[in-house]
Amino acid sequence: MGVVEDLADELAKDVLKAADMAKDVDLYKKVSEIVGDSSTTLQDAYLTAVRVRIAERRARSYLNDYISKNLKNETPIADG
Repeated sequence: MGVVEDLADELAKDVLKAADMAKDVDLYKKVSEIVGDSSTTLQDAYLTAVRVRIAERRARSYLNDYISKNLKNETPIADG
């Protein structure tokens, strides 16, 4: 990845962690506005990183639920 993507991904990880801790589902949007005021390039990369991470969380949650319901003797797959 390039510098922009690396920065955006690190920011996305930190924002999602803080949002989880604060139970603020809109935090990533607020941060996006601040980033976008200075750099739309970073904003685009940041929002992509946020969407990818949220999608991965949802998919992993679904997979673990599926495993626990349908494969009774298997351990859910650890979060990545």
